[in-house]
Amino acid sequence: MNPAIARSFARIRSRLFPRPSQLARVPLPADISAVYAIGDVHGHLARLQALEQVIADDLSRGRGGRRPLVVMLGDYVDRGPDSAGVLAHLAGTPGPAPRLCLRGNHEALFLDFLDRPSARHDWLQFGGRQTLLSYGLDIDHLLATYRGRPDGLQDVLRSAVPAAHRAFLGSLPVAAFTDDLIFAHAGIRPGLPLEKQSDHDLLWIREPFLSQGSGLRQTVVHGHTVQPTLRLAGNRLGIDMGVQTSGRLIALRIGPDGIVSLSG
Repeated sequence: MNPAIARSFARIRSRLFPRPSQLARVPLPADISAVYAIGDVHGHLARLQALEQVIADDLSRGRGGRRPLVVMLGDYVDRGPDSAGVLAHLAGTPGPAPRLCLRGNHEALFLDFLDRPSARHDWLQFGGRQTLLSYGLDIDHLLATYRGRPDGLQDVLRSAVPAAHRAFLGSLPVAAFTDDLIFAHAGIRPGLPLEKQSDHDLLWIREPFLSQGSGLRQTVVHGHTVQPTLRLAGNRLGIDMGVQTSGRLIALRIGPDGIVSLSG
């Protein structure tokens, strides 16, 4: 990552998460037969729909067992062409199996911008412009029009972004888990049990997690950091294939027969 962008991200993180908090961590039912984990979508609705069809075909062959679950690992918005469409789809359209959507750092940024647009201009350089454009908003025009009038800008934003989308974003848990697996957008602080993890790390961490792994018995399935290949190392498995540059969006089917990669 460009050093200047990295420093900007660090400033955003410190303002968004000045202290550890506790967004929801969701235990998955013990009788789930298979989990289909999907990596970062970043506004690519057509890719997501194609991948869901692949999962539906897999389920029709009985490969997901009696009670499958789709777990989305966050980063539904920013960078790609149709963030609004992705949120509408996830908030209102049933998936090929019951779906659990987790929060990513880009959802946290989007929510914060809607609440404090005058203080969140830094989000725009991380893909926020594309997200707002998907709602029909020219942010440069709005910033010029409402210069010095943050309440007016906030009213426009809240009128353009449906309440259902805001409610969906606000409801997203930050992690899900079983006895053997943790699902989180970015990863975990190595060696700490999930109940002691900060929301900041679950949404933003790279190092030392990427080099050290989970440090736990549980395997962590995550997105956030683009991985050139799928490789289980240090009890972590990253599945962000960088759809915005590679065009690849994948799902992992995790079940009694092991781990299988599916591509849309």
